[in-house]
Amino acid sequence: MAINPSKHQAPKPTESVIQWLLDSDPSIRWQVMQDLIGAPADEVASERGKVATDGWGARLLALQGADGSWAGTAFNQGWDSTMHVLSLLREFGLDPASDEARHAVGLVRDHVRWMGWDWDGKWQGQDFVGNPFFDGEVEPCINGQVMASGAYFGQDTQSERIINRLLAEQLSDGGWNCEAENGSTRSSFNTTICVLEALLEYELAGGINATVTAARLRGQEYLLERRLFHRKSTGEVIERDREGSTAFTRFAFPTWWHYDVLRGLEYLRRASVTPDERVTEAINLVESKRGDDGRWLLETQYPGKLPVEMDEGEGRPSRWITLRALRVLNWYSAGDENS
Repeated sequence: MAINPSKHQAPKPTESVIQWLLDSDPSIRWQVMQDLIGAPADEVASERGKVATDGWGARLLALQGADGSWAGTAFNQGWDSTMHVLSLLREFGLDPASDEARHAVGLVRDHVRWMGWDWDGKWQGQDFVGNPFFDGEVEPCINGQVMASGAYFGQDTQSERIINRLLAEQLSDGGWNCEAENGSTRSSFNTTICVLEALLEYELAGGINATVTAARLRGQEYLLERRLFHRKSTGEVIERDREGSTAFTRFAFPTWWHYDVLRGLEYLRRASVTPDERVTEAINLVESKRGDDGRWLLETQYPGKLPVEMDEGEGRPSRWITLRALRVLNWYSAGDENS
């Protein structure tokens, strides 16, 4: 049973912060209009439509190669591959029904392949032409990101292989871990958030599968039982993952495969979870990072080459972080009002 959080009302953003957010790219502007100021639906849709034709979204679409890929590959470590660009376009909110999205995603579906991996997840050598892109490869953190884009862009039928793999790979504690194939029996926040977002995207796109929903709810409990950034065994705060490469308490955008507290809260908001006391400390962390000017900083930018330059840098006020933070604070406050 959910335990209602204590009474709480998030301070409203100032007019200057809202204007700063609106004075941006269409990918941010339409989300501010929808989620923060409650603009009419037709105005939101009109602004969202500009993601395909103006600014960062249009630039990303223009970078697609004739072979359907970005950077010539399904995946790379440089953050400009097909998988990474589709993830960004999903975050930007490119309308899946737009002509531009249908064209770009169709090229990916018909031409981009995972090199080396066969259908059964066995490595056949780098020159082996493997699965179609939306059928995925082997690692759950990668497959989660692929499936999230596939579901969002209407390619969920091609994602059935991924769904079956992810369901089979869920660990006994409720989460997932890319290191499970190497013997790990404990889940990873990083892998788990990638899979949760994928399963949620599948459901939001209309996928009806009781087994998927049950798996997602178990994974969701993995996060909540740990209050989004604590060790279940000791209760101590987790500042970073075991490898030290992911900062759970420092907020990033894009996040790629990395978990952080704000990303976990955004998942819960999108999943329409009623907030309870297990998220209160995470909410307090978000609030503590609000600057005197009402904005949040981009605290972490993970190494790699962004395919488009956005107007933010590490240590500077971030529209993406500010938008996401304000949304989760509103979600928390609304949950309190409805309790």
